[in-house]
Amino acid sequence: MPALPLTRRSIFAQAWPIMLGQTTVPLVGLVDTAVIGRTGDAAALAGVALGTTIINFIFWSFGFLRMGMTGMTAQAAGAGDRAETDALLVRGLAVGLSFGAVLIALQLALIPIAFHLLAGGADVDASARPYVAARFLGAPASLAVFAINGWLLGLGRTRAALALQIVMNLVNAGLDILFVWHFHWGARGVGLGTACAEWTALLVGLALVAPHLHALKDRASLFDRAKIRRLFAVNADIMIRTVALLLMFGWFTNAGARMGATTLAAQQVLMQAVGIVAFVLDGFAFTAESRVGHAIGGGSRRDLTRAIRLTGEFCLATAAIACVLIALFGRVGIDLLVTDPGVRAQAAALLPFVMLLPLIGTPAWLLDGVFIGATAGRALRNAAILSTVAYIATDLALRPWGAVGIWIALTASYVYRAVALGAFLPGLLAKVAREPA
Repeated sequence: MPALPLTRRSIFAQAWPIMLGQTTVPLVGLVDTAVIGRTGDAAALAGVALGTTIINFIFWSFGFLRMGMTGMTAQAAGAGDRAETDALLVRGLAVGLSFGAVLIALQLALIPIAFHLLAGGADVDASARPYVAARFLGAPASLAVFAINGWLLGLGRTRAALALQIVMNLVNAGLDILFVWHFHWGARGVGLGTACAEWTALLVGLALVAPHLHALKDRASLFDRAKIRRLFAVNADIMIRTVALLLMFGWFTNAGARMGATTLAAQQVLMQAVGIVAFVLDGFAFTAESRVGHAIGGGSRRDLTRAIRLTGEFCLATAAIACVLIALFGRVGIDLLVTDPGVRAQAAALLPFVMLLPLIGTPAWLLDGVFIGATAGRALRNAAILSTVAYIATDLALRPWGAVGIWIALTASYVYRAVALGAFLPGLLAKVAREPA
């Protein structure tokens, strides 16, 4: 496979489709909210919000299918092993479809547990349950698409990944409108629309990667025990890492709820900006995954350090721009999103934390990409656990500080994660062969 050039131009060319695709992710939630919100059914809207929280936690616990696939595919490609690159795709699809089928089979147990832990009241639960049940129908497709996306990103085929994202989002929006506004299926219609969009994306994704599915014929390579064992070892560590971070953000949401509706609402408004910045920076973090994986697969320490430096430059520049934009337009955005004076005042008071978060969070986001590309699952796992524990301890210690303490703890969590991952970086570099003289 041809090597990816390590230049600023090529880095940006690889990153911009990811950035564009990632910015469409919040738009899907916006469409879901608008479609159900226009019906005037507040319980249905709240049900979709609660149901989305549940589904995101369950489905993204399997996010390793995207992250682990990117790193392993990039390394195989960097080593010039085309057979293993194609075999990884088939293994990822098999694992995604299998785990998705297991989720469908276990939904009768998982859904009651989820609603016991996140009860939203009788009316809200009544709308959320059919939404969640409908979303479970798309579980195999959703997890298989994780694998396809990870494989495409590992090869640097970001435009194909963008096309897949756009198809899924357009189908989702169209079916939401059809099922909710025409058939009046409410929250269940939103869930069915998303599930159908996920199956559509899987079909399109299979069409995109069809030439590489010939690995199905080579059963000996597909079922190589050592390679399958490595696949599950790396992915198990990344799964633990993902769950730890999901728990951390769940704690953050609960901390806001503990302070009352005004604080929670202000927190939700501000997290929209944080989410958008994170999605944009993911363009360079995902690119780092691919470039680091290629460098490690090729055994080049020079390419590894250059990949980290170039993607780091873009991350820091983008974060600085984001800080300036939030400083200039943050108050305007708050006023556009909410009308309640109390929520506006609370959000404005906490806005400085959001202004600083892009720069403070950049090292953690970038290092995540570096270690995912290196398939250093143990480092990712340990760093996530340590930073989550440290975050919770900080939040508990700062409870007397109220909402300010909540945001100090969140900001500190990014520092904890960057420091923890940074401690593993010298060991990662030492494992890669030095460039020959």
